[in-house]
Amino acid sequence: MTDPEIIIIGAGAAGLLAARELTQAGRRVLVLEARNRIGGRIHTFSDGGVSGPTEAGAEFLHGEVALTRQLLEATGTPCHDTEGLTYEVRHGQLSTAETFLEDMPLLLEKLHQLPQDMPLAEFLTQYFPGNQYQELRSMVTSFAEGYDAADARRVSSFALRDEWSEGGAEDSPRPQGGYGLLLAYLAREVEAAGGQIQLSTVVEQISWRRGHVTVGCNQDRRYQAAKLLVTLPLGVLQAEADTPGHVALVPELPAYRRAVATLGFGPVIKIMLEFGTAFWEQESAAVGHAMPELEFLFSDAPVPTWWTQRPDPRPLLTGWLAGPAADLLRAASDEEILEQALSALAYLFATSPEFLRAQLVAQRVVNWGADPQARGAYAYATVDSEQAQQVLTTPVEDTLFFAGEALYSGPAMGTVEAAFSSGQQAARRLLASLA
Repeated sequence: MTDPEIIIIGAGAAGLLAARELTQAGRRVLVLEARNRIGGRIHTFSDGGVSGPTEAGAEFLHGEVALTRQLLEATGTPCHDTEGLTYEVRHGQLSTAETFLEDMPLLLEKLHQLPQDMPLAEFLTQYFPGNQYQELRSMVTSFAEGYDAADARRVSSFALRDEWSEGGAEDSPRPQGGYGLLLAYLAREVEAAGGQIQLSTVVEQISWRRGHVTVGCNQDRRYQAAKLLVTLPLGVLQAEADTPGHVALVPELPAYRRAVATLGFGPVIKIMLEFGTAFWEQESAAVGHAMPELEFLFSDAPVPTWWTQRPDPRPLLTGWLAGPAADLLRAASDEEILEQALSALAYLFATSPEFLRAQLVAQRVVNWGADPQARGAYAYATVDSEQAQQVLTTPVEDTLFFAGEALYSGPAMGTVEAAFSSGQQAARRLLASLA
C-alpha cells in the first residue's frame, strides 16, 4: 500500500480490531507488525509436538467480555468452562483448596473503608500489621503478584478491591481452539476490506507533525500517512533509549512518556509441558501425590501455579510464574526455567525430575518479559493509572493515537477484552477526527 491514510503499529488484538473498524468504514489502513505472525501476546501454536492448539499467551476469558463474545459468535467458536478440582500444596502437604482466602470478607471490609487509594503493600502493612496477619499479608501479596502479575509496592488497592469484589478469577472459560482463531478472523476481515497487514516490520522511529507521520522501520523502510495509531505493548512503550524494543519519537512527547512510566506492566513466564499420560490422576510407585480430576494447583513451589486443559483430557500441564518472581528470571535460559519447573512438579507430585523427563513428550517455555516485542505480559492498575490513561487516550494534535489493553479502564483490565475495547474506542476517535 503506497498511500495509506492511517498506519497502525501492532497486529495484536487492539490493532486488528481497530483496523477492521477503520477499513470497514472505507479507510485505507496499513498495519505494521514486528513479528512474523499476527497476534502479539496472543499466540496459539500447534507445533513442537503438542497434540492440539496450545496457548503461549492469553488463554482464558474473564467476566462479561462482550466484544470477545461477538467474535466467538462470528467465528462459530464455542467456549468450554474449566472443570475439575483445585488442589493446594503447602509445606509438602497436599489438600483440596476450598477457598482462596478465609479472611476475604475482612480484607474487603478494610478495603472498602480505605479513604484514599494506596499501593497494596502499604495498605497491608497499615491495616493488617503484626504477626497475627503475617499469613494473610503473604497470601494476598502472592495472589496479586501471581494472578495480576503486579508489584505489590505499586498496584492499586482500589483496583484489587473492585476485582476481588467481583469474584476475581472464578469465571475462566476457554475458547475452543484458542484465541488465535479470533485474531485470524479479524485479519481476514481487514484484508477483505482492502487493508494491508505487513509482518516482520520493526518500527524504530516515529517522526510526526500535525497531519503527517513518517514511520521508520528496520531495513531502512519508511511509511507515511496522515494519522498513526500506536498499539505497542506497554513494556515496549516503556523501553528506554538504546534498549531492545525502544521506539524513538521525533519530536518527543515528555508528558506521554511520563504517563507511560506510571502504568504497571507485569512479566509472565508460561511453561507448557505435555506428557505421555496424565500420571497425576492416580498414585503409583513413582507418584506419591495423586490429584484426580486436577483443574488448578496452587502451591509454595518456585513455579507455584499449574493447570490442566480439563475438560480436554490431553495430558498437558501449564505452569505460571508472574510478577516480581518472573522478573527475576528475565535473563534466564529456557532450559534453566524448565529445570525449575520440573523440580517444582517433582515436589508437588512427590516424584522425581527424572520420572517427569521420561514422561515428557513436548515442551515450550515462553518468557514474555524477555521478549523484546513485548517486554512483559499485561498491565495492572497503579494508584496513578487513571490520570495516565487520560493522557494517553487523548490524541496528539489529531495525528497520533494510542490504544492497547494497558489504556483500558474498567473491570476487564489486563485482558484480551480490554485490548479489543481499547482498539475499538481508538478507531472511533480516529474516524471522528476524519469527519
